[in-house]
Amino acid sequence: MKVTLPTERARKVIVAPHVSEKSTNAMVANQHVFRVLPGATRAEVRRAVETCFDVKVRKVNLLNVKGKRKGAARRRGRRVNWKKAYVALQPGYSINLTGSD
Repeated sequence: MKVTLPTERARKVIVAPHVSEKSTNAMVANQHVFRVLPGATRAEVRRAVETCFDVKVRKVNLLNVKGKRKGAARRRGRRVNWKKAYVALQPGYSINLTGSD
């Protein structure tokens, strides 16, 4: 049974592309990294990427990122936990996140 997400939910699942040295190197292997909602599942991320970018997804890996402990002087705090998705695309598909044509 194929599950489809409503378009507005698909747009909310993907929070932002995650840009780092590791994610830039992953683009060589046709893999993209996104910041996603903490409650998102693999199936939701797959449908969201396929809907928003009009591509075919081969594999999705999810990773929970723990927030770092930070402090200055006597103030101690913690950054927010978030979820990261590594999305591998099928051969022949690509996503242009740079904004250039």
